[in-house]
Amino acid sequence: MRKAAVILIILVILIISAAAAGGAIIININKVPQSMPGETMFRVSSGDTAYHIAGNLEDSGLIKSSRFFVFYSRFLGTTGSMKSGLYRITGHMTTINIHTKLISGSEELYPVTIPPGLTARNIGEILEKEGITGVEDFLEIVASENAEGCLFPDTYNFPKDYPAAKVVEYMKETFFTTLEAIYPEYENMDEVEVREKIIMASIIEREYRNADEAARIASVFYNRIAENMYLGSCATVVWVITEELGKKHPERLLYRDLEISSPYNTYRNKGLPPGPICNPGKTALNAAFNPENTDFLYFLLEDPEKGTHLFSKSLSEHNRSYELYIKVK
Repeated sequence: MRKAAVILIILVILIISAAAAGGAIIININKVPQSMPGETMFRVSSGDTAYHIAGNLEDSGLIKSSRFFVFYSRFLGTTGSMKSGLYRITGHMTTINIHTKLISGSEELYPVTIPPGLTARNIGEILEKEGITGVEDFLEIVASENAEGCLFPDTYNFPKDYPAAKVVEYMKETFFTTLEAIYPEYENMDEVEVREKIIMASIIEREYRNADEAARIASVFYNRIAENMYLGSCATVVWVITEELGKKHPERLLYRDLEISSPYNTYRNKGLPPGPICNPGKTALNAAFNPENTDFLYFLLEDPEKGTHLFSKSLSEHNRSYELYIKVK
């Protein structure tokens, strides 16, 4: 019995020693490599296997052993759970930390600021420059969803190489969430009326300079429509020049520009243009859906620095304002 007990004790000691040694090896393999960079971006592409990912991690100096990474992943049953994306790997992350990050899908996001008043093409060019999505893919989705005018200007956090459809979907969702906060009743309006308000907002966005005057400018345009007058928006003519004719943004409009034949030229066509001329922000949307109640039919830039305008109820009053403005300046 004593001999059997001794043998048992020896076996237990050997097992414990082996486990301890194995644990020490695992701890050592899991440690941060000495040559690991302080911070780096690591990409997991769609279709990458655990073996491929592990090899790339080791080649990049981010882990000590690709075999341990694969073993650990197989042990947890996560070999097929690592999500594609771009990940920020910092110098203190162990192999297990990195594995956890890759299966969590907490990919790196990049802030992209979209200012108010841009066209879809302008927005697509920004997104492509920042590496978020391609401009042509973006424009294709915008066109298929008739989303021009509904791409809300804001600062977004997107991953690199993000699908254009998801970018458009998120920008549209932000747009209508914002619109609901501005004018909850819009959901009870028919689609045509909502669309007309959005088109009006796009014009106001490109016309106002001082936010305090946006709703008053909106009243001028709505009053002109009610009086069966031309909107006479210079912003729509600029859109024709830049978007339809593909020319540079003019420093000033000439009288011949007002005669350009286009359904978007509101000096030649009464009512609203066929579609939005840009993607309006919150101020312009609020003005289009909540215009001031005025009798004004004209407005004229009074102070270029402050962006303020003179508003008039008649053409004679407007012309006099113009004369006074010219004399003073």
